[in-house]
Amino acid sequence: MTLKEKVRAVKLVILDVDGVMTDGSIYRGEGNLELKRFHVSDGAGVVLARAAGLKLAVVSGRNSPATTSRMQELGITDVYNGTLNKLTPYEALKEKFQLRDEEIAYVGDDLVDLPVMERVGVPIAVANAYDPVKQIALYTTRAAGGE
Repeated sequence: MTLKEKVRAVKLVILDVDGVMTDGSIYRGEGNLELKRFHVSDGAGVVLARAAGLKLAVVSGRNSPATTSRMQELGITDVYNGTLNKLTPYEALKEKFQLRDEEIAYVGDDLVDLPVMERVGVPIAVANAYDPVKQIALYTTRAAGGE
């Protein structure tokens, strides 16, 4: 099966956050205020993905109010924060939407993303992902995470 055929089968895209939707930086302020830099292009990508009929979900290893706020703004309701074992929410999403592995794409950058990327039909790495992540990816973006 070609990459194009695999992509056509996708019904759900799961995104990591730190290093994928952000540049991976975390800014800390007074009183434990946490800020992250999200790129507006990712918001446009969310709109385009929805227009194409795709479902979207986020699985992040960090528990972050900034992530929760941005996902609410984007209208992404399936958000799993503070999850280092990403297979658990992956299985929950698969069951919720009654999907097979081949119908799911995952965008990651870090080693904790590998277990899910090994299962999905279309594993995608951002340009600045760790080498093992790029090696397993069927596609690597031209842009780094958060750009």
